Amino acid sequence: MSLPGLAILAGGLATRLRPITQTIPKSLVEVAGEPFLAHQLRLARRQGFERVTLLIGHLGEAIMAFAGDGGRFGLEVAYALDGDRPRGTGGALRAALPGLGEAFFVMYGDSYLDIDVRPVFEAFTAAARPALMTVLHNRDEWDPSNVVFDGALVRRHDKAARGEPGVEWIDYGLSVFRAGVIGDWPGTDPFDLSEVTRALAERGELAGFEARRRFYEIGKPEGLAETEAYLRSRRDRRDP
Repeated sequence: MSLPGLAILAGGLATRLRPITQTIPKSLVEVAGEPFLAHQLRLARRQGFERVTLLIGHLGEAIMAFAGDGGRFGLEVAYALDGDRPRGTGGALRAALPGLGEAFFVMYGDSYLDIDVRPVFEAFTAAARPALMTVLHNRDEWDPSNVVFDGALVRRHDKAARGEPGVEWIDYGLSVFRAGVIGDWPGTDPFDLSEVTRALAERGELAGFEARRRFYEIGKPEGLAETEAYLRSRRDRRDP
């Protein structure tokens, strides 16, 4: 089974990493000796992706200059720009739909997710739902939990639900969507992608897939430090 494309949401302002991100976009923050995006793109190629679309906004020209057409990473890289005003993660994805195909993966631009993606896509296909979210049994360990998962469906996705009964899981950061569920969203820009997943969960239309390894992210300073250590350890293990 061939994989659909991967959309990476890389248009945020990254205010939690300032002053670093006042002059460079979060995707180009140095991690383990090189821009974070290089790590993401190499991982995407190892996972089996062939096409990646970067949804960019803040300082997006620098991202385009760095990644180019993706050839040096063994990928085809395309771009979708926010335009004159931020669209939110949902609005940015909706604007990018013409280049994404009937179904596609979505990942946050600050995430490093070392997961086998083929079983994720197989689960999405088998579930016959408009979307699937990967989830981790987090129990507030890595970040505040925000998901209720019954083993097959995400029954609730709500960032404000921390501490409530059953909220032990967290959005792992990788999802699969059918284009129609994004294109038909009634809200106007800007809107957050979590509004879509919250509504789908309430209707029993959001499939789930359990990730077994923890996620890494660079969205805040402590996450950046942990990701730095993890990527350096991986590189050291590959050294002779």
